[in-house]
Amino acid sequence: MYDKPNLECQDGERLGLREKAGMGLAGTERRRGGGGRRRVVRWGFVTVAVCLLVSAAMSRAMWSVLRSRPAANYARPGQSDQAHGAPFNRTPDVQFDKYSLIIKGERVFLHSAELHPFRLPVPTLWRDVLLKFKAAGLNAVSIYTHMGVHNPARDVLDFGAPLGAGEDGGWKSLQGFLSICKEVGLWVVVRPGPYINAETSAGGIAHWITTEVAGPLRTNASDWEDAWRPYVAGISAEVRAWQVDRGGPVIAVQIDNEYTQTPAGHGEYYESLMAAFREAGIVVPLTYNDPNPGENFINGTGGVDLYGMDSYPQRFDCSNPTVWRPVVETYRTYHERVNPSQPWYIPEFQAGSFDAWGPSAPGYSPACYDLTNHEFMSVFNLQLWASNAKMINYYMGYGGTSWGGLPFPGVYTSYDYGASASLATLTESRALTRKFDELKLEGIFIRSTPDFAKTDWIADSGISTNSDVVATYLRNPDTGSGFYVLRQKNSVSTETVHTSLHITLSSLSKELDIPLVAPAVTLGGRQSKVVVTDYKFGSSHMAYSAASVFFAGKVGGRDVLFLYGRSDQVHEAAIRFEGVSNPWFAPAHDTPLLETDLGTVVTFYSTSDGLVTVWDSDTQLILFGSEEWVGREWWAPQLAGTNETVLVGGPYLVRSASYEDRVLELTGDLDVDRETRLLLIGPSDVRRVRWNGMDVVADAGVASVRALTLVPRLQKQSPAIPDLGSLEWFYHDSLPEISSEYDDTNWVTADRTETNIPEKMWYGDGRVLYGCDYGFCENVVLWRGHFDAVGDERSVNVSINGGQAFAASVWLNDVFLGTSYGNSTNNLNILEETDDAFVFPAGAMKLGANVLTIVQDNMGLNETEGDDADTSKNPRGIRGFALFDGEGALLEGRWRDWKVQGKVGGYQGFPDKLRSVFNEGGLYGERLGWHLPGFAGFDTWTRPSEQGLLAMDQPGVGFFLTHFDLDISEFLDVHLSFEFDDAGADRQPYRAFLFVNGWMMGERVANLGPQSKFPVQAGILDYQGTNTLAVAFWNMEPVPIGTRIKLVIDGVWDSALGRVPVEGLGKEGYAWTASRDVL
Repeated sequence: MYDKPNLECQDGERLGLREKAGMGLAGTERRRGGGGRRRVVRWGFVTVAVCLLVSAAMSRAMWSVLRSRPAANYARPGQSDQAHGAPFNRTPDVQFDKYSLIIKGERVFLHSAELHPFRLPVPTLWRDVLLKFKAAGLNAVSIYTHMGVHNPARDVLDFGAPLGAGEDGGWKSLQGFLSICKEVGLWVVVRPGPYINAETSAGGIAHWITTEVAGPLRTNASDWEDAWRPYVAGISAEVRAWQVDRGGPVIAVQIDNEYTQTPAGHGEYYESLMAAFREAGIVVPLTYNDPNPGENFINGTGGVDLYGMDSYPQRFDCSNPTVWRPVVETYRTYHERVNPSQPWYIPEFQAGSFDAWGPSAPGYSPACYDLTNHEFMSVFNLQLWASNAKMINYYMGYGGTSWGGLPFPGVYTSYDYGASASLATLTESRALTRKFDELKLEGIFIRSTPDFAKTDWIADSGISTNSDVVATYLRNPDTGSGFYVLRQKNSVSTETVHTSLHITLSSLSKELDIPLVAPAVTLGGRQSKVVVTDYKFGSSHMAYSAASVFFAGKVGGRDVLFLYGRSDQVHEAAIRFEGVSNPWFAPAHDTPLLETDLGTVVTFYSTSDGLVTVWDSDTQLILFGSEEWVGREWWAPQLAGTNETVLVGGPYLVRSASYEDRVLELTGDLDVDRETRLLLIGPSDVRRVRWNGMDVVADAGVASVRALTLVPRLQKQSPAIPDLGSLEWFYHDSLPEISSEYDDTNWVTADRTETNIPEKMWYGDGRVLYGCDYGFCENVVLWRGHFDAVGDERSVNVSINGGQAFAASVWLNDVFLGTSYGNSTNNLNILEETDDAFVFPAGAMKLGANVLTIVQDNMGLNETEGDDADTSKNPRGIRGFALFDGEGALLEGRWRDWKVQGKVGGYQGFPDKLRSVFNEGGLYGERLGWHLPGFAGFDTWTRPSEQGLLAMDQPGVGFFLTHFDLDISEFLDVHLSFEFDDAGADRQPYRAFLFVNGWMMGERVANLGPQSKFPVQAGILDYQGTNTLAVAFWNMEPVPIGTRIKLVIDGVWDSALGRVPVEGLGKEGYAWTASRDVL
């Protein structure tokens, strides 16, 4: 996704000694700060900064010239295939023209939503989310794959275990994911990068690359190409057999993401990527996602097979959720100008918003939801339709969780993406929302209306009689079916407007004004709708409808039309009734009928929830319902193995339907606290209906809409959830490193004097102290600087880079000196680097050997900014270190060793291969595996003074650990979260790292916020067993701090989901072993 928040320094950033770049303290004033800490104020930074920037730019340019490879000498697809409208010809199973994709000979409106498997590391739940996408009428899913997950070190690829013998391959298995997509029946667009953006660290580029590759990233630099080629080969091997030409679901592969075709080296890089994919057997179209209307990679060097452009028209200001931006009206003309021979493709269309760190960040609920709610979807999605887009992917469909070290510094753990009641259509815990309902109304319409996949734009003026209403006319050139997309001219308006429409009926070669009976066509504030003309449903015909179409097609051998509209508006349709009415049909008294040469004009006045049967005959069934009720309660599952549909009303979710031997099998979910009245429109000869494997008794009587009653299997029974405060907790100090007696012999010696990271050290003695250079890019990193004191040392200056919202606490020997704070006030006041002077308290320093210990939180690596991908090569760590005497004079030659420790083994030898390189950091308890299931070495642990209270009186890091059992029925889908409750003590200076069965599922930054509640999925939690809960608690100031943690229920449903196996249980790396007892 394209966010590009401003990461530049702003007022209030502390720059300190680094502006002198090692030139001493002349011209520098130091002020005393609280707690013995001094902040440094500088002068004359501009000259050095400009020189550094110029030097870096020259270095990159020289490297590109000296080390880059020329473009490969082969036909460029943007020129030879598509630039002049030549057909795409690598596989006949995926073709396209100016209208849409054509898959296996069938024209397809690609209607897709984004899901990132790595943000939901439980394969069983992939199927749950994908079934919900399918239930919303979507026909495809778009996925990023994460290079950093699959390629954690040079020459190391990890795509999970082989499929087969009951194995799903694990959460890193791309083939496992694709097999589920095939089973569910969704096409797949794979977007493997290597760069994906996605609000993830380094935009998905493997962290080892940011330090081992000297050349500029995302160019044709040879060492960058050497780095990405094994990953692309590995991805291609995983995808190759799952392409559509081999019976799989993959219909396209995207090249990289959101970039520019210039300067030199970018296009050549794309050419090399495309060649690598093709050489590895990828035959489906290679696509691109332009971050704006930049005309990148359409033609010329790097031109792809199929161009697309992403769009985030509402942007990301969750602090002002009711303030809308207007719709974009230029998309169609841009498309017709730059790639008119291809379908209009939007690989990412805004369906939510990310949220930044606090303290002024509003959080996902309800602010980010309100910014992109169901009304936003109605207006903005349909405006895309009006621009004649036929390939649309919503970002996000399901956001998930940026657990461990996955996030880039601009976001926190939750990737709910505004889905607290939103689209993302599913919340982080996988619950449905009002936005899901709106998506379903749109999705079932698209699925029911094949004529809509091929339309010409006809006009957007001369249609509405009200100048405040814009009506765009699209028409299928083969059938004449018309689609008038209506919105208010002022798309942000909250007023209600009325209009008449001048429409064309191609079937009758006739023009007329509608409505004929209703007073007007009405648009509420922030509402759009589609008026259809010459519309087919089955073998039947509808002249026009100003009521919206939910479903149209054959059900049980009859033509079924299901219309809907807002209950506070009047709607009208002209339908040709066919057949002999059934004996049980009784016309509704509140739907007046008028016979005309167009058919029967039906008027729908205000309605409440409930179904109106308009016409019920041996050949037709025509229905109407209120918009909110239909969107919430009606489903149109396709019968397994067929293209036939049944309509089901009432359940919370319908997952699947199958029909055999006159038995209709339905699976799905129910609200657990009430009985559900199920309404069914299906095969006329059905004799039995089963719901989740149990027979359902129909109500007495005969009708086209059968009524049945569903009773939850565990009605009104909430699962037993433990009170975490009543459990037995254990505590152990997790920062022995602050002792001057601590032995760091086995730590990595930080003695490099050169780095491939463009931003160099500000000051020091020539050593480079960047964590990534030593294999420690993720999460907490510890530094120990040893120096020899002769007695005149009075302070130390350190410049620390951890990314926005970071923190670093500093000790001299075992005496706390202070904490340096990064910041990101709702992405406005960004501090990703600080520069502080710390005064030594009396008695803290000793003559002879001393050690400075720094605990630094790494918030991830930045994404690409503009056309410079090297912005992901961040100098996370210490960018300057210096000792001073009492007069402010620099003391040189006192430092001995610098030692550094992050996760055990760094990115080369980390032990937790199961959970990946992103899961752990360098805290003492993490290195010893205290957070892992099976750890039982509690002999030296103590019990907190109050059970369930996570509290520390002094700065430091402590581990709190407990165990609890769950026994949740397999009949239930229960959504659980861990919530930190600070009991009204707002903005306490602590950080807490939440580990659940070994997975780091949340980082609580209490002084910034906003996140205090962390959903954790079944499959991470063991719903039928014992769970290990560990919290690494970091008190950052010399004051007593405490919080409590609760396990809360977010939702309960009687569900067909079934048992969710614990991911990785019983496999190597899941549980603690004695081998972790190191360092």
